[in-house]
Amino acid sequence: MKKNFILIYLGLALFAFSCKKELTSVGKDGLSSDLYLNSDAIDTFQLESYTVEEDTLLSSNLSIAMLGSYKDPVFGTFTSEFFTQFRLPGFNPDFGDLSTIVIDSFVLGLEYRGYYGSLEPQKFEVYELNEDLYKDSVYYSFQTKSVKTQNLVLPNHAVLKPDPINQTVIGTEKVESQLRLHLDTSFARNLMLESQINPDFFSSNEKFLTYFKGLNVRVNNSSQNEKEGAILYFNLEDPLSKLTIYYKIDGLVKSFDFLINSECADFNHHSIDNSGKNVFNVINNPVLGNETFYAQANKSRAVVKVSHLTKIPKNALIQYAKLVLPVNYYSLEPYFPSTLITVATKINLNDNNLYNLKVLGEYNDLTKSYTIDLRDYAQQVVNGKIDNLGVYLSSSRMLSSSERIVFNGAQTTNKNKPKLYIVYTNY
Repeated sequence: MKKNFILIYLGLALFAFSCKKELTSVGKDGLSSDLYLNSDAIDTFQLESYTVEEDTLLSSNLSIAMLGSYKDPVFGTFTSEFFTQFRLPGFNPDFGDLSTIVIDSFVLGLEYRGYYGSLEPQKFEVYELNEDLYKDSVYYSFQTKSVKTQNLVLPNHAVLKPDPINQTVIGTEKVESQLRLHLDTSFARNLMLESQINPDFFSSNEKFLTYFKGLNVRVNNSSQNEKEGAILYFNLEDPLSKLTIYYKIDGLVKSFDFLINSECADFNHHSIDNSGKNVFNVINNPVLGNETFYAQANKSRAVVKVSHLTKIPKNALIQYAKLVLPVNYYSLEPYFPSTLITVATKINLNDNNLYNLKVLGEYNDLTKSYTIDLRDYAQQVVNGKIDNLGVYLSSSRMLSSSERIVFNGAQTTNKNKPKLYIVYTNY
């Protein structure tokens, strides 16, 4: 039984790195003496790195609604909007004598779940849907729905600076941070009027949705500069995310809510323009990814392939396989790398599906790199159970964020280069 130690270091030199508790350095001093004994070191392995674009990504009924835009100097412009239904809190509402009602405001409140980018003011728009949504339908990020022509956001409330950090004050009450969009009160009055003229529309949620199909919430940031803007994340199923009429009747202050809950259909639409950027060139000419390659949520995945991995003997037992991927990121930049990345692969050339390898790459801000355990993947390739088609890397929030990553390729001019370390036992 012979133990072999292979350093597949992909660059011009071998650099130390940190990978949490498993090892504190790499090289002869970073491995146990038992593993290093009788070992061989080679550096003839080749790494390929590139980026592939995804054009069919699920966007319906996710945990996060996304809204906003930012102009990234590296990746271009990322814009998100969402479409959602609303439901009644109860059937057959009685608003009383509408001639005595004074509507103070009509507000769409959306509870923040975070953001990505920079918090400059953005211009918000809201439109009534002109097309049905269906809870049991699947929607993709490239889809949209037709809307009516009127922008419901009041002009003097359209441009707002998002504040997902501080609490929001509603009346005298402090609540978790919200984006609050003030809409045309005449639309609210029409809803109230319809409940009296055609009460059947308000007798069930199914009938209500034939009358009021929902809203499209979007931004219109035509004058945005580079490094400005953000994608805002919202929890639509939080009780505070709702559409509310605030009104008075005979001097008595009241409110009426239209709810967003788990029974509502909703989906995100994204427009991502990489044209004129290097990421666009790498997608269309993969060989350029050997210098720099990319991953972007809701758009593209990074791919790393070790072409000589199959040269390891088929009877070898892989004991250790770590892939270290440095990134190009400065700590003060607003577009930080994903905290975690998922790892997937294709089984063979005849199956175009991606299969999750059930390992994660965790970002280390000290080393500006990801470390990924590829032992099981390498073992299956060596044993011939799967083809050596590379690993596909994407944000763990691929469908519910706008995160992006700039990876150093094998031929990068930057100091830190990607590396793969393998230890195997040859029987």
